Amino acid sequence: MSLKPLGIISKNLDEGEEAMILSPSSRMFHEPNYNVYVLAIMGWKVPINVDSIKTELQSKMLKHPRFSSLQTMYLKHVANDSNNFKTGMDESDGGGNMRWIPTTVNIDDHVIVPQLADNNMDKDELVEDYISNLSTTDVDMSKPLWDFHILNVKTSHAEATSVFRIHHSIGDGVALMSFLLSCFRTTSDPTCLPKLPVFSSSKTKNRKKNLWHQYYLVKLWFFIQLLFNTIVDVLLFIATALFLKDSQTPFTTTQGFNASARQRYIYRTVSLDDIKFIKDVTNAKVNDVVLGITQAALSRYIHRRYGKGKLCLEGMRCRANVIVNLRPALGVQAIAEMIEKNVAVIQGNCFGFVLIPLSIGQSENPLDYVYEAKTSMDRKKHSLESQCTFYASQLFLNLFGFKGAAKLTQRVTSQTTLALSNVIGPREEISCAGHPLEFVAPTCSGYPTGIMVHVCSYANKLTFTIAVDEGVIPDLKQLGDDFIQSFMLIKEAAAHHTKLATKLD
Repeated sequence: MSLKPLGIISKNLDEGEEAMILSPSSRMFHEPNYNVYVLAIMGWKVPINVDSIKTELQSKMLKHPRFSSLQTMYLKHVANDSNNFKTGMDESDGGGNMRWIPTTVNIDDHVIVPQLADNNMDKDELVEDYISNLSTTDVDMSKPLWDFHILNVKTSHAEATSVFRIHHSIGDGVALMSFLLSCFRTTSDPTCLPKLPVFSSSKTKNRKKNLWHQYYLVKLWFFIQLLFNTIVDVLLFIATALFLKDSQTPFTTTQGFNASARQRYIYRTVSLDDIKFIKDVTNAKVNDVVLGITQAALSRYIHRRYGKGKLCLEGMRCRANVIVNLRPALGVQAIAEMIEKNVAVIQGNCFGFVLIPLSIGQSENPLDYVYEAKTSMDRKKHSLESQCTFYASQLFLNLFGFKGAAKLTQRVTSQTTLALSNVIGPREEISCAGHPLEFVAPTCSGYPTGIMVHVCSYANKLTFTIAVDEGVIPDLKQLGDDFIQSFMLIKEAAAHHTKLATKLD
């Protein structure tokens, strides 16, 4: 279901006025079958005090223009005479734009505390059903497109759960995560803002002068490799948009898939220290381990459900559509300072796509899933596929408008097996208004794919959030358990590998 604009502004807006046009990438999220919301599921260690949370949101969030503005259609008009104006829009010629219009926000309209039925239903299922039902509804366009749901129900995961729902037109996942963390403080020091890990890409410049020719030869070889890989990846991306579809599996969407259908969500948490242990043993990256666990879980699910020989895996094409952020993170400290100055810190959406082949099949050594993921990821690091796909979507926006760009994205995602996204959270434990956080599990609703896996780190934990269309995976809990079992098997294989290496030494 696409969002309908609240109202129409038919007067001219001068450049000096506060109303701002939505960026093309943000405007695209209002197209039919591409109405996407970001859902930040948060578990808390204590029951939630509603009034204190409202006060915190009022003092922090409403200072940001995008959380205190309406998204309203502005129409070009034709003057029939000096007194009369024609207010109509032909969408085919792009006659209308959506703008941010500042408004007065009533926090009570955005903080929702539902009265959940007190029945014999398992509390975990009660919370999961409520979150699932959010995928079938939209935020009313008569107010800023976000809301905060508080579920004071104790589950096996936390003492209470909240869901922060934000329309994707407000910003991308990385920007929203940084903004959300600006409302938190570290548990150890309530005056200190949380920090996101910083990764340095600097390389040493100390080289022997007599090796300069070898250095430039290596650089030339890397450039040729980069150019070749980029051309191949872009051609495969174009082929995917046109005709190249993944093989039919239990995770593949059927023809006529409706992105507005009810979605179901489940999350599973593992130890981040164990993930790093696997990373060190395999000489890989955390993202490689995450992709390896995902491949192992999908393989385990297929073989358990269908059995050996019932589903031919030889030559099967399965790919992950990995979402890559292309904008450098500002940092939580910088965002908090900009919020205090009432400056917009979220600047639309800026991300590209990378198509990575998945290895779906049984392996005697569970570490093989990580090694195969590392090989695929290393290959993609020597390619500009994510940047090229971003600029391709911008080109489609200019040539075919919002509908064409949305259709391109929807086409690519529906032709692949799953979507995968990874968001980095703070390393230390954090709290909001005196409420310590247990976990954070970001995900999406309305994304045009049958299955989506979000991964988010927090303190010493890493959470897998799995979102599926209700008609694609009938036993979602079992799939979630397959992620845990696959993680445990890979961890045990890494421990065995370490013991074996120690004995050999």
